[in-house]
Amino acid sequence: MTQEMTANENVLEKLYSEPKNLWKRLLIAAVVIGLVIWGNSGSQFQGLTEKGLNVARAILYGITHPETMLLFDLTEKGIPYLILETISIAFLSTFIGACLAIPISFLSSTNIVPKPVAYLFRAITLLIRTIPSLIWALIWIRVTGPGAFCGVITQSICSIGMISKMNISAIENLDTGVLEALDACGANTFEKIRCGVIPQLSATFISTAIYRFDINLKDATILGIVGAGGIGFPLNDAIANARWNRVGAFLLVLVIMVIIIEWISTQIRASLARGKR
Repeated sequence: MTQEMTANENVLEKLYSEPKNLWKRLLIAAVVIGLVIWGNSGSQFQGLTEKGLNVARAILYGITHPETMLLFDLTEKGIPYLILETISIAFLSTFIGACLAIPISFLSSTNIVPKPVAYLFRAITLLIRTIPSLIWALIWIRVTGPGAFCGVITQSICSIGMISKMNISAIENLDTGVLEALDACGANTFEKIRCGVIPQLSATFISTAIYRFDINLKDATILGIVGAGGIGFPLNDAIANARWNRVGAFLLVLVIMVIIIEWISTQIRASLARGKR
């Protein structure tokens, strides 16, 4: 009985000792509600026009009745070639970005290199992440011209920014005991990375690269609209010319491709999380 009373007293004492910040919560709630109301004022729904409804019906019909001839067209204008090109762009750009992100991640980690050096490389990765991938594509198209190579360069740069950010967090949260032991043995920076860091973080690095590959696969379709290769440009051309049966064929294959690759990548990441290679 005495222990129960003591426990109740501890709970009450903890409750009363909590900071009284109700006014802060109310202020935050008021700000959020104000932002929602303000944002909603700029997006007013004015109903659907008859022309819009006809277009919606045409899109629905095209998606449910895809142009099957495109599925078996093995030329450069056929879906098999365009899908293979899209996957190749995503895979190659992920591989290049992941390889370049590893040294940048180590050079951006304050527990590996001096802080001035780390902050310099963090500023570089922040600059990369600040510019959207579509803007990078528009810039590189002027340099390389339209095509798959532009898509690879664009997505490689964007991959460096995201993968580096996630790798930096993993590096700075690793077990420092191993690094201290290597310091005591007189190991230099590169020996610490090779013997004390990479064995701990290899699974995390691979999982991050796979996650970025999923993103690049979807982005490759969007970047193709501006001429960066892949299936995006033919898809945009079909939409612009209201060829909804062709659009339906493109979308059907894209959905199947994303589902299959998502399942494969999920299985690989789950295997890495369980410690399997």
